[in-house]
Amino acid sequence: MTAQLNARGDVAVLVPAAGAGLRLGPGGPKALRLLAGEPLLVHAIRRVAAASSVRQIVVAAPAADVAAVRSLLAPIAPVTVVAGGAERQESVAIALAQVPPEIGIVLVHDAARSLTPPALIEAVAAAVRAGAPAVIPVLPVVDTIKEVDPAEIVVGTVDRAALRSVQTPQGFRHTVLAAAHAAATDPLTDDAGLVEKAGLPVTCIPGSELALKITRPLDLVLAEALLHLE
Repeated sequence: MTAQLNARGDVAVLVPAAGAGLRLGPGGPKALRLLAGEPLLVHAIRRVAAASSVRQIVVAAPAADVAAVRSLLAPIAPVTVVAGGAERQESVAIALAQVPPEIGIVLVHDAARSLTPPALIEAVAAAVRAGAPAVIPVLPVVDTIKEVDPAEIVVGTVDRAALRSVQTPQGFRHTVLAAAHAAATDPLTDDAGLVEKAGLPVTCIPGSELALKITRPLDLVLAEALLHLE
């Protein structure tokens, strides 16, 4: 049965899913790689659709796979599927153009964080709703971090107490994200970076261990093990 989105919700979720995912090994687009027999994108959208305040989902798919992705997701939830760009930032901008102005909160989410719990999606949206212009879920950095020079010689140890590992979804006021993308000149790896460059504060909230990013083959093994714990 297809999940129905909340027609009175105030959140749009953008999922840039046009990347190749080369670190995951040879194969098709990363978002369409299988986890426990289903594409990563299906797992991700199922959890996004389960978040009660989500009104719209927009997926930026590889241009050659738009029709296939639309058919793939149709049984999961009502999803708008558009052709993504050459870079992630471009894909987000294309997806953002599909969001009507009356939706005040926009989240940007990685398809590769396929097991992100709906509760985290709601927590990010709630923090934006409470007044933050931009919100990111984070985890403390647990590894020792070394700074090295070009010759791979250690030049210092970074104090990890002030470091955080950033997850998605990242949440924004619609107007803030639109303005940040309109002003963007150089591509960045996340949308919060665009807001930082605009001089606006980015608020951190606790992330989730389940929101791990599936990047390497070993991550697929871990994600499949986590699926059995749900």
